[in-house]
Amino acid sequence: MKKSLVGLAALTVLGTACAQSSVTLFGVLDESVSGYQNVSETPLGITAKTSRQVLASNGYNQSRLGFRGTEDLGGGLAATFWLESAIFPDDGTIGGNVANSAPVVPGYFNRRSTVSLSGGFGEVRLGRDYTPSFWNDLIFDPFSANGVGTNIIATANGFSSSGASVSGFQANSTYIRASNSVGYILPPNLGGFYGQVMYAFNEQIKYDPGITTPRVLNNSRAGGYWGGRFGYANNALDVAAAYGESTIADSYFAGLTTRLDTFNLGGSYDFGLLKLFGEFSKARLKTDNDGIVPVGTINASPRATGYLLGATVPIGPGLIRAAYSQVKIDPNRVIQQLTGEPTASKWAVGYVYNLSKRTALYATYAQLSNKNGYDLAVGSVPFVSGGTLQAKSSRGYDLGLRHAF
Repeated sequence: MKKSLVGLAALTVLGTACAQSSVTLFGVLDESVSGYQNVSETPLGITAKTSRQVLASNGYNQSRLGFRGTEDLGGGLAATFWLESAIFPDDGTIGGNVANSAPVVPGYFNRRSTVSLSGGFGEVRLGRDYTPSFWNDLIFDPFSANGVGTNIIATANGFSSSGASVSGFQANSTYIRASNSVGYILPPNLGGFYGQVMYAFNEQIKYDPGITTPRVLNNSRAGGYWGGRFGYANNALDVAAAYGESTIADSYFAGLTTRLDTFNLGGSYDFGLLKLFGEFSKARLKTDNDGIVPVGTINASPRATGYLLGATVPIGPGLIRAAYSQVKIDPNRVIQQLTGEPTASKWAVGYVYNLSKRTALYATYAQLSNKNGYDLAVGSVPFVSGGTLQAKSSRGYDLGLRHAF
């Protein structure tokens, strides 16, 4: 009898623990037939083209596989974990490239890997996660920064499809996500106000005395990030401002440290029959010079200004999406002076047909124009360069299927 009571008590404790905890398997599979074409042109009108047709992922949503779970600790406290990996159904790979034209990030859970503690005070989150300054580029884009419709504010502040760069704004490994981060998120009961802050460690080794520091680039300060985002959402209105600073390069013995500062302000308003989106963005690439490099011989403080206007229109079970975005570079004191301000403009239009809450068909077309030496592209195809050829235009399409589970 005593053994039976002990066993019953053990089962009761186990059942209580299970009732207070939950683990969820989730994911998205997104595949599209996609095509891209880039055109380069000389001042005399001679053109050269590159093109590519692929079976691509992430045309509507990012393909992913994840696990998340929560444990109720009592007293309003909860512990949460989140492990999420990029997947590529076209070839079956896991991890690796996590966004169009972004560099490979190794690891199985390269999209998100966090553990957090939450309660009435908000949430403290540790690990790899979205940066606050990226959220506006994602949320206030009708195409959610996916596929050929991705707004070029995201392209310019993140990574160049062609691998080339006018001003260096594309070389930012912490634009979308930051590893080794500590974040704080406000509680959700603030009358519509929300916000978050994040600090990411660069985890570089510091040497004392400094003369013992190895003579290797990007080994002293590069890799760090800090930023924040605050906004207000209530019914149809959502508006937010964000700022972030990424340390993207350093040369210890030359005394050079390069940081990319990003500010953006975005908003949306849902009229029911029409939802409007807008964003304004400013970015500045700063190289601090406290060493022996003569002032004026480095690319000092180029700036980028971008904006986006977009809309979605629900049509029965479907959704029409459209957006126009532009980025303009002020080269300031770049080594190679360009004629006029490098400018890229892009428009995109698409349609999503929802077969169910989890499954959708979609089609997107986008056209991009470059001026004065800019080299942004719609997809992962380089421009032909050399001689007097300059990047002129880029276009692409996605025809795909998305299923979530």
